[in-house]
Amino acid sequence: MAPGYMINSLYNEQYFNRVNVGVNGIYPRSNTCGMKRKSDVFLDVGTNGFIKNDQENDDQSLGQDLSMSSFYPRRYLSVFDNPNSPWQLPGLLNKIKRTKSMPESSFNDHGLVDGENVGIHRSNSTNSLPKPRFRDYVLTYTQRYLEAEAIEDAISDYGTLEDEGTRDGMHLVQLLVSCAEAVACRDKTQSSKLLAELRGDALVFGSSFQRVASCFMQGLTDRLSLVHPLGAVGLVAPARNLNPIALDKKEEALRLVYETCPHIKFGHFIANLTILEAFEGENYVHVVDLGMTLGLQQGHQWRELVQCLANQSRTPRRLRITAVGPCVNQFVIIGKELEAYALENGINLEFSTVESSLETLKPEDIKTYKNEVLVINSILQLHCVVKESRGALNSVLKVIHELSPKVLTLVEQDSNHNGPFFLGRFMEALHYYSAIFDALDAMLPKYDTKRAKIEQFYFAEEIKNIVSCEGPHRVERHERVDQWRRRMSRAGFQGAPIKLVTQAKQWLAKLEICEGYTIVEDKGCLVLGWKSKPIVAVSCWKC
Repeated sequence: MAPGYMINSLYNEQYFNRVNVGVNGIYPRSNTCGMKRKSDVFLDVGTNGFIKNDQENDDQSLGQDLSMSSFYPRRYLSVFDNPNSPWQLPGLLNKIKRTKSMPESSFNDHGLVDGENVGIHRSNSTNSLPKPRFRDYVLTYTQRYLEAEAIEDAISDYGTLEDEGTRDGMHLVQLLVSCAEAVACRDKTQSSKLLAELRGDALVFGSSFQRVASCFMQGLTDRLSLVHPLGAVGLVAPARNLNPIALDKKEEALRLVYETCPHIKFGHFIANLTILEAFEGENYVHVVDLGMTLGLQQGHQWRELVQCLANQSRTPRRLRITAVGPCVNQFVIIGKELEAYALENGINLEFSTVESSLETLKPEDIKTYKNEVLVINSILQLHCVVKESRGALNSVLKVIHELSPKVLTLVEQDSNHNGPFFLGRFMEALHYYSAIFDALDAMLPKYDTKRAKIEQFYFAEEIKNIVSCEGPHRVERHERVDQWRRRMSRAGFQGAPIKLVTQAKQWLAKLEICEGYTIVEDKGCLVLGWKSKPIVAVSCWKC
C-alpha cells in the first residue's frame, strides 16, 4: 500500500495533535504552529459566559468569521479566508476540493455537553450579529484543522493527495469526530445518519484504523441508545450482566493478549524485579496481589517469581501470596496450581484469598505476621476505582498505606481516558487505541482469528466502556503517569525510582515480537510504548 499518514501512521503524535480541535478538555497540551490556541477562550460550562473573550475584543468578535489567522501561517490562509487567491502549487487546491469533506451536523437551539446545559450568549444589540456558538466553533475548527494540516503533510511528505487510502482514512476520522460531536449534543437524527455511513467504512477486517473505528462506532451506538431526550441530564444505566459465553470469550481474549502483546508481560517483569529486590535476604515474604492480573489463568507472574526465587543461592523459608478480588473460586484453582509448582521448585508457598472488591477492602482482611516483609502488587487494577469524587481511590490507598508495605508496584495504562469532557476522552482514546491496533497489525496477519478476538473481546470492551458509559458504570478510567504521581503523593506515598531500563530493553529484545516497541524511563517510572506513543507505565512506591 502506498504510504499514507492516516492508514499506516495514525498513531503518530503529529497527526493527532492536529485532530485535537480547539475545545476545552480535548488534549489541552496540543499547540499548533506555536500560536495561542482558541481553546483558551473556553472557560466555563453551563453559564451564559461559556464563550468568553476579553472585554475589549467583544465588539470585534460579534458576527466575525472564524478566521484561521491565529492557527496557521499566512501561506495557508489564502485557501480558507480567500479561496480566489493564487496558491503556490497550482492544481493542489482543486485536488483538495475534490476530497470528501466533513459531514455537516444539524443542531437544535439548545445544546448539552456531557449532560450539562450550555447557555449561549447572544448580543442584545440590533446592529450586530450573535456571537458564534460553541458547536459552531467545534465544527469549524475541526474541519479547518483537518484540511489545513492535510495540505501541510501532503506538501512536505508526499507532494500530492492522490493516494485514495489516505483520503479514505481522513474521511473516516472526520466521520468519527462529527459523529462524536452529534452524540455529545444528543442530536439523534444526525448521529444516526453518520453512524449509518460509518458502518459501511469501519470494517472489522479492514485496515488497522478501520478496525479501531469499528470499535468506536460500537461505543457511539451504545452511547446514543442510552442518552435521555433533550432537557434531561445524564445517561440511562447500561445493562452490565454478561452471560457465561461472553465471559469465556473475554477470558480467552485476555489469554491471547498476554501471549501476543508485551503489555502485561512487561508489567510482570518489572514488578517481579522490584519485588525480588525487596525480598533480598528475607526469610518470610508476603505478596498481596490486587485482582490477580484481571484473573489471568495459571498465575504467570507468580510462576516466574517462584522460579527466580528458586534460582537464588538463599531462598526464603516461606512465601505467602494473598489474592484479593471477587473471583475467589478462580483464584483457588490458580493457587493450587501455584503451590504444586512451587513445591517442585523447592519453595514453601502458602496461597490464600480475600473475597472483596477493592472499594470494600479493609486492613483487617489481610492477615499478616511479624517479621514478614509485605509487598503489594497491582496490575491494571487501581484505575477501576478512580471516580469523580476520588473517595473510592483514596479509601483504597488509605488501606494500602495502613498495611505499611515495603513496596507497592503499580502497573497502569498510560493515557488520559478520565477527562471531564466526552469529546476530550474520545479523541485521547482514539489516539491511544489506534497505536495498539497498529501494533497488532504489525504482529498478526490481516485475517488472523486471534487478532479479531483480541480486538473485539478485549480492547473493544475497553473502548466501549470509555465511550458509552458514564458515572459508576465507566470503570476504564485510565490516567497518565503524571496524574498517578500526584494521586500517590497526596495519599502519603513516596516514589521509588526504578533503575531497570537496561534490563527492560534486554528483555524486550529477547521477546523478538516486532520492531516498534520502545521502553523509556520517565521520572523514575518505566514506560512501554509503540513508536513513541506510551502504552503501559510501571511505577514503584513506598510508605
